[in-house]
Amino acid sequence: MALNDALVVGPDRNGLSVAIASGRVVAQAPREAARLSCADGEIAPGAVCAHTHLYSGLARYGMPPPEPQPQNFVQILERVWWRLDRALDARSLDAAARDTVARALLAGVTTLIDHHESPNLIEGSLRVLAEACSDLGVRALLCYGASERNFGRQEGRRGLEACREVATSPLLKGLVGLHASFTVSDDTIREAGALARELGTVVHVHVAEDRADVDDARRRGFPGPLERLLSLEALPAGSILAHGVHLTADQVRRGARAGCWFVHNPRSNEGNRVGYAAALSATRRVALGADGWDPDMAQEEAALKRLAAENGDTGVGGRLAAGHRLAAERFGAVDKPLAPGSLGDLMVRRDGAIVHVVVGGRVVVEDGALTTGDFAGIAAKARTEAARLWERMADL
Repeated sequence: MALNDALVVGPDRNGLSVAIASGRVVAQAPREAARLSCADGEIAPGAVCAHTHLYSGLARYGMPPPEPQPQNFVQILERVWWRLDRALDARSLDAAARDTVARALLAGVTTLIDHHESPNLIEGSLRVLAEACSDLGVRALLCYGASERNFGRQEGRRGLEACREVATSPLLKGLVGLHASFTVSDDTIREAGALARELGTVVHVHVAEDRADVDDARRRGFPGPLERLLSLEALPAGSILAHGVHLTADQVRRGARAGCWFVHNPRSNEGNRVGYAAALSATRRVALGADGWDPDMAQEEAALKRLAAENGDTGVGGRLAAGHRLAAERFGAVDKPLAPGSLGDLMVRRDGAIVHVVVGGRVVVEDGALTTGDFAGIAAKARTEAARLWERMADL
């Protein structure tokens, strides 16, 4: 079924039916619309993963532990993720993206907001990701996270220019990315904001994930990384700030007043031992992301509830739902899921299990199976490419 075909899903066990035409929910579908029955299931909006890293998708296939073991967050970056991203080539990136996208769809995730880095494969990398997302049928926002951490200002410029590569479609939009402010100069930050305004989009950046980002901004004469980005005019309204673990409540409120979105990544924050993002409860403009972990947002939401309880944070309700507002904003849709004018993205659960997934009116999962690709084959290729990637990493 093509994106522009009409589809009616339901009625489900609660009597709900959803009609989709030209990729959006409509009040009434054309008479010739296809039908997807789900009398024993329940229709729900598709989930949004508001911050992830498709490039890390092969890590599940036995990535060797770093030696020596990292003692802090910056060492984790240097010895794990920054070595992995330098080792990526087109084959391994394609395998990582397809494996992650397939798993996301099977978990009911219909939108991925990705943040990409591959310093030895800058040009063309977003085209690899876009092709994987388009082939498998996920909605995606893509960017390259520009950085100067390997090759200086030239690397930063190339990363920003790569953000022009995303060909806009009903399911794909481009963002402008910065890795994190502590890896870029003021000039690169200014250029990111200017490029976002030129392209009519927003900036996606890690902010205050670790104390090191805050310390770096202060050494440069700013109160923190948020203030640095704002003062250098790098955050058009709607920009996406991942993590925010080491922001204060006042800083979060200032970012929200500027129209920014924050993204909480509880499993990653816990795994990297960077802390709990308690100050994010100062605003409702907080969505939920996986930061490269398994793209199952039900697991992420469960982790959020557990960690919120452990930290006495009672303000975390609605973060998964906030992702729908963020996605609707970027795709120019009604921000109430399943309402006329909203994105034609949904899932159907039966006894808690996801059986059908629809993205833009296209059935991408039916009866629990991926319809847009061979999942077993995708996973097999990912295992093969992972082994090759570990060899490349060992040579760095």
